[in-house]
Amino acid sequence: MSRLWDRGSAVDRVVERFTVGRDPELDVRLLPFDALASAAHATMLAEIGILTAAERQALVGELAVLATDAREGRMTIAREDEDGHTAIENRLTARLGDAGRRIHTGRSRNDQVIAAVRLWGREMVLEQTAAVLDLAARLLALAAEHAEVSVAGYTHTRQAMPSTVGFLFAAHAEGLLDGVPWLQTAYRHVDRSPLGSASGYGVALPLDRGRVAELLGFSGLQRNTLAVQNDRGKTEHLLLGAALAPALDMGRLASDLIWFSSEELGYVRLPEAVTTGSSIMPQKRNPDVLELIRAAGARLRGRHGEIAAVYAPLASGYHRDLQLTKEPFLEGMAGALDVLLAMVPVLDALEIDADRCRAALETSIGATDALYQRVAQGEPFRAAYKAVAADPEGAVEGDPAEGWRLRTHEGAPGALAAAPATALAVDHARLQAGRAWCEGEVARVARVWELLQ
Repeated sequence: MSRLWDRGSAVDRVVERFTVGRDPELDVRLLPFDALASAAHATMLAEIGILTAAERQALVGELAVLATDAREGRMTIAREDEDGHTAIENRLTARLGDAGRRIHTGRSRNDQVIAAVRLWGREMVLEQTAAVLDLAARLLALAAEHAEVSVAGYTHTRQAMPSTVGFLFAAHAEGLLDGVPWLQTAYRHVDRSPLGSASGYGVALPLDRGRVAELLGFSGLQRNTLAVQNDRGKTEHLLLGAALAPALDMGRLASDLIWFSSEELGYVRLPEAVTTGSSIMPQKRNPDVLELIRAAGARLRGRHGEIAAVYAPLASGYHRDLQLTKEPFLEGMAGALDVLLAMVPVLDALEIDADRCRAALETSIGATDALYQRVAQGEPFRAAYKAVAADPEGAVEGDPAEGWRLRTHEGAPGALAAAPATALAVDHARLQAGRAWCEGEVARVARVWELLQ
């Protein structure tokens, strides 16, 4: 097997090991996408007369087999091949001869890897979006179900004002839905074809870049060929940043559930199916999955920063530094999706103890509502504040656990309890719009794979 750049001279073994890095391992997941991009490129080369129709047919057929082998684990990448691009070309050459030797015409490994990463990233963003919407739907259902379950609202981890469990879940649902436009923006950025940019300066052939973009289902081209190279790292940073936001949201929800499910509070019960035991303490059931969801955000922030640290100081054009953005991007995106998927069984299994929620409320939690009752009767705010502050518990009349019912303006707990369907209508509309967009894009992208059928 030969390297694509090999001119016959030997490379120091230490240098070879260091420069190859983890590419053979990482590129395995990109192989089907690299094959898809190669099929589109071969089709365009045939249309401009570089390949014959027979060569194009043979190449696309072999690339289809290769993509299937890669998906089913039957194709690996040897270290001698360095990366997936070389492994693909070597296989095509071994099986198809000169047709395999012609496949690289008009492109570089630079635009080849960018294309594969963008195709993979495009599908990952859609998976992320679908997972975010799925979680938001679950949280909205929990919000409606528990809209009248009183619980303490906290600031500084201290009881602040009476609230409801449903209100907490609705807040987390809205936070997730706020992240969908971020993912859509990242998707639009990645949904542009880089092929034909070669190493950044094009090639002296009449390449039909628009035709390749069409075959791969990209919404268009990234036009300036040098801008394509300069965008490497930036695109990965953008996509992982958008994927990071809902993962961090789930870390915050995980913290709430860990705290609320403690023995001291007991607002939430986590069944054994979503907890683990201790090797020494037989009574323990630990919220490990929630702790790992919370910790995953820290690692993802590190991955995100790693990408920026590599690409930001570079001059224009390709630099081998950019090889090192692949690992944090691929593993970061996969990790962000895992966070979302891991939360699903937790939400499906958790139970709310309404009695424990109510019993934990302190009388003084109703002090702010008592203050505003005085304000509503005409007392100046600052005077009412001082009067209530002098005896917070004594100022509270009635059941403080029901104080949230007094707050009925839009977006408040009382409005949610009074009419869940109305209060959550905007979120449900955003949910449905997001699903329609996501399903449409998934169907559009799926059709691209027909090129390999």
